[in-house]
Amino acid sequence: MNPRSLPVAASLDAPDPVLERVLIEDTNNSSQGGERNFLAHQPILLDQISKSFRGEVVNRSFSMKAANRNDEDLENGILEKDIEKSVHSNKVVTVHNKALLSGVAYCISSCSMILVNKYVLSSYGFNGGISLMVYQNFVSVVVVSSLRVFGIISTEPLTWRLVRVWLPVNVIFVGMLITSMFSLKYINVAMVTVLKNVTNVITAVGEMYLFNKTHDNKVWTALFLMIISAVTGGITDLSFHAIGYTWQIINCFLTASYSLTLRRVMDTAKQVTKSGNLDEFSMVLLNNTLSLPLGILLILLFNEMDYLSRTPLLLLPTFWLVTTFSGLLGLAISFTSMWFLHQTSATTYSLVGSLNKIPLSVAGIFLFHVSTSLENSASILFGLLAGVFFARAKMQDKSQTRS
Repeated sequence: MNPRSLPVAASLDAPDPVLERVLIEDTNNSSQGGERNFLAHQPILLDQISKSFRGEVVNRSFSMKAANRNDEDLENGILEKDIEKSVHSNKVVTVHNKALLSGVAYCISSCSMILVNKYVLSSYGFNGGISLMVYQNFVSVVVVSSLRVFGIISTEPLTWRLVRVWLPVNVIFVGMLITSMFSLKYINVAMVTVLKNVTNVITAVGEMYLFNKTHDNKVWTALFLMIISAVTGGITDLSFHAIGYTWQIINCFLTASYSLTLRRVMDTAKQVTKSGNLDEFSMVLLNNTLSLPLGILLILLFNEMDYLSRTPLLLLPTFWLVTTFSGLLGLAISFTSMWFLHQTSATTYSLVGSLNKIPLSVAGIFLFHVSTSLENSASILFGLLAGVFFARAKMQDKSQTRS
């Protein structure tokens, strides 16, 4: 996912904290639901005896009518089973169509977000990465707040207790987005995608020390392949830029830190909310709202106000159109990713997210006319396939842990 996905934040390859939260909640709900169903369907013996007695009489009285109806259905060539099969097949087609539609929407929005950001930073030559981040987050806040006002969605109120708990997460969130902007300005899209794989390695090591989590050999093999592809990709990168690679390495550490910190803070954050829950829309609103004052402070510290006052780009309507579109795309990723996750399984969601990087990398190379070599292209492809292998190994590791 891209830097604004789930919740407008997780990187393309970072372990998805919201996805894991959904898996945990689904497991808890299924166990609790089983107990509720068992208690709700406790039969009363005397009631059953009397009802079966009356039901026998009723069934016999209607047996002749049922037989006549079956005869008529047979004469007309219509069987009840055929009708049920037809209805069931229609439902299956509808579900598959929704899954396909949600998957396509998720892939388009996540790919477009990085490509549009790259276009703003490189093609327009915009040097205000922090300002771009602040404006995109402002667009997200306006849209989510409008949807809440019109009653389309509901979010948790931003209380001071919730803000205090969430503030450390938000500081990392802002740093992650800004370093992503800085690296994307200097590095081509394909290499950014491959280098983000390093985030998985840092996260896996952090899980071992912070959560005592172990991984099987397949996961570690995939992580080792990711490191090899990142190193070989950097060595063979014809457009290698030391500043861009430095920002990207910092981004990998911040993205992993965001994922690990979010897991620690999530339970505490839920406890200080009124409903005892913190859904996707609430996290989007919380993260983006808190990022605005911090982003404005960073604009002043990095002296971007001087650049903004001199650049002619702010006078171009097309520039404002593209940047606003990028903000809407960041929000669209959150919506489409949750929609796709609800229509499919966590395994499908994870695999599609990994496979989605392949067309993204190819599009980045061709759209921005990136000079590449056979060795660099092979390294990029190797890294992308390692990401797919990691996604599958990770899901198998989780299924074995749950069982």
